[in-house]
Amino acid sequence: MDDAISTPEGVSSPASLRVLQKRRQFLALNRGLRVPAGAFLLQARDRCDDDPVIGVGFTCSRKVGNAVARNRAKRRLREAARLVLPDLGQAGWDYALIGRAEATAAREFEALLDDLRKALSKVHGSGRTKGRKT
Repeated sequence: MDDAISTPEGVSSPASLRVLQKRRQFLALNRGLRVPAGAFLLQARDRCDDDPVIGVGFTCSRKVGNAVARNRAKRRLREAARLVLPDLGQAGWDYALIGRAEATAAREFEALLDDLRKALSKVHGSGRTKGRKT
């Protein structure tokens, strides 16, 4: 699969990740849950289908900076998702990580990972599956 996020050789991943690329997937996520997570915004939604794959998308607006700054921020978000989502994300869910100006690229990487872990616990904690958090 060419749109999957790869894991290092010899490391088994509990769930596989698929990168979201179509606009309609991001629009559907926009109607889901929103959790501010320090260096980025996490959007999440349950697809309510039988596909066990975790969908993940990344975006940064021009407010983040020029193309170099946006690409750096997205690379950091991709790596954080690759490390955290297979363990803490839920199969059948889609997630979008939206970079923030002067926060995503400047944040310590361990703090970025902690932000993602906390945001996922807010999404999946307390038995919530539907609704919108702002």
